[in-house]
Amino acid sequence: MAKQAYQYDVLYLGSGHGTFDGAIPLAQKGVKVGVIEADKVGGTCPNRGCNAKISLDAPVALQRQLAALNPVLTGQTHLNWDANLAHKGDVINGLPSMIEGLLTGSGVDMIHGYGRLVDAHTIRVGQQTYTTDQIVIATGLHPHRLDIPGGEFLHDSTDFLDLAAMPQRMVVIGGGYIALELATIANAAGSDVTIVLHGDQALRAFHQPYVEQVLTDLQHHGVTILRNTTVTQVTHAADDYVVTTDANETLTTDWILDATGREPNTADLGLETVGVTVNANGIEVNDHLQTSVPNIYASGDVIDKVQPRLTPTAIFESTYLMHLFAGETAAAIDYPPIPTVVFTSPRLAQVGVTVAQAQADPTAYTLTTQHVPDDWYRQVGQETSGDNTLIFDQAHHLVGATEVSAQADNVINTLLPAITFKYGEREIERLVPLFPTIGAAAWGQL
Repeated sequence: MAKQAYQYDVLYLGSGHGTFDGAIPLAQKGVKVGVIEADKVGGTCPNRGCNAKISLDAPVALQRQLAALNPVLTGQTHLNWDANLAHKGDVINGLPSMIEGLLTGSGVDMIHGYGRLVDAHTIRVGQQTYTTDQIVIATGLHPHRLDIPGGEFLHDSTDFLDLAAMPQRMVVIGGGYIALELATIANAAGSDVTIVLHGDQALRAFHQPYVEQVLTDLQHHGVTILRNTTVTQVTHAADDYVVTTDANETLTTDWILDATGREPNTADLGLETVGVTVNANGIEVNDHLQTSVPNIYASGDVIDKVQPRLTPTAIFESTYLMHLFAGETAAAIDYPPIPTVVFTSPRLAQVGVTVAQAQADPTAYTLTTQHVPDDWYRQVGQETSGDNTLIFDQAHHLVGATEVSAQADNVINTLLPAITFKYGEREIERLVPLFPTIGAAAWGQL
């Protein structure tokens, strides 16, 4: 029950995965929980991120798979953007009400409106104030916008995911997950895409030889990639937009995606007023996700952290706080290996110790590399490119893996338990996967 002085035991600001995955079971344990949300319930991932993106990408991956099987399968496929967009809506439009139903059905009070902290135990929404013993800030990120002349002509990932018509020409500024994933989708839907990289590399956290395979595949499908190029201004001329670069070169296009990163939603929340320490990377927390104000915590992408800012990370943090608030643990958060994937075609995925980390400490790690098309199972789907690298410690525990291939996400998921639980040879021998499957092919590498 809530303490007498407060209306709630825990009040969450934001309703994304950093909240609802933990708030639902917390309320089911009898804790008095409230959730404040100014936008769509569920946050970025269900509404304008992962779920929408993968819905639009699924036909792209299938189209690439069909093309790989030529001449076993013949004929051409056309990606109907209107139908694809409608299908995306069918998949995600019901998610906010479904998530809200799960919250309220578990006893959570849903409070709609913009919340600002008044003090360490009070949040104001409109003219109403709500008091609570503990607060969790889970407000996520928003797209960064380039501050250049003509910046008002740029669009972000949310705009892309709701594009009523696919532009004939598109410029994508950036080299991260969002830039390459949405460029892949636009290219498959028939747009003439140009990617503008500020530096020489894309996806800098990944093994660069594998990143180059992704970029080469995009170029093979007609995407132009400009490296070491900075966009300095955008102008609007008749029906065209003109992108000017630092080399005084121009690109004429119909639509421009600014995919130059995401920033934490920390402004105008009253955090500084109550003494929560915030920097440019987000809210600073300790090893219990506790901010500089002892009863205020943070969860999800809004945290300044070294762990990947991904939905699974937010789910893990939200679940950890649930156990903490329920009195089921007092321990610090102990992050497991967190996998990450770029949903391009081919996919690029990794988990655990990276290739760069292993190469920097050759006495501690052993690396093995496989060329994906050499595996008989990959030849069934006529995969002609792709590689993976497995990283072992000196006791031959698998501690890291990275792969670029059409099945990279499934391979990393398959190997994940071995890395998380440090399986030795005996444990691996006792795992008998279904055969023939990608899982069996993945285990066969160990």
